[in-house]
Amino acid sequence: MSGDGQGTPHWFDDEAGPVVRPYAMTRGRTTSPGQHRLDLIAVVVTTEYAEDPEADHSLSPEHVDIVELCRDAPQSVAELAAELDLPIGVVRVLIGDLVEDELVNVTRPVPPAELPDESILRDVISGLRAL
Repeated sequence: MSGDGQGTPHWFDDEAGPVVRPYAMTRGRTTSPGQHRLDLIAVVVTTEYAEDPEADHSLSPEHVDIVELCRDAPQSVAELAAELDLPIGVVRVLIGDLVEDELVNVTRPVPPAELPDESILRDVISGLRAL
């Protein structure tokens, strides 16, 4: 902690600009309903109810940004966090809010256990070549 020469402590560097803590964006929440479904590669897609997110005054600017980014093209949770320059945990909570409000849907990737076995794929390729 440094001072400004007048006895007033600085809590952040003057070059940092305004600082908003992650808990302020999530209103102190670290989880949201359904967050367990939000892996880094889960894909977020807007719904038909997300026509004008800026008109909904209950949404934060970060919520609106997520909806706008997903309107252009489906985005993974990791892509959204990188694009918005926010921690993954914050993005998961915000996406959870949007899912609850039915503004976005989240599609989960296929778990590796449900993918076809490599030997089955080889058999299919061999069968197709035989045609």
